[in-house]
Amino acid sequence: MQHKFSVMRTTIELRDDQRARLLEMAAQEGRKGFSHLIQEAVDRFLEEEGARREKVAESLAVVGSFTPEDAQALRQRTRALREGWR
Repeated sequence: MQHKFSVMRTTIELRDDQRARLLEMAAQEGRKGFSHLIQEAVDRFLEEEGARREKVAESLAVVGSFTPEDAQALRQRTRALREGWR
């Protein structure tokens, strides 16, 4: 796999069972090491965490944007919907 970025060595701590599972997964792919699996996991984490933080920021941006009347109406509609779920 070609990398667009430079690759840096680092040390991480894994439990024995994690290391064993990673080695098993790598072996199933015909690889000796599991660095690529760690890179994929970090990429996935960074993408998901970035998306989560963006959603939180978007949610916080609307704080205070409702009038008190609109906020009360939303609360009442939400309560009515929740009652319908029970």
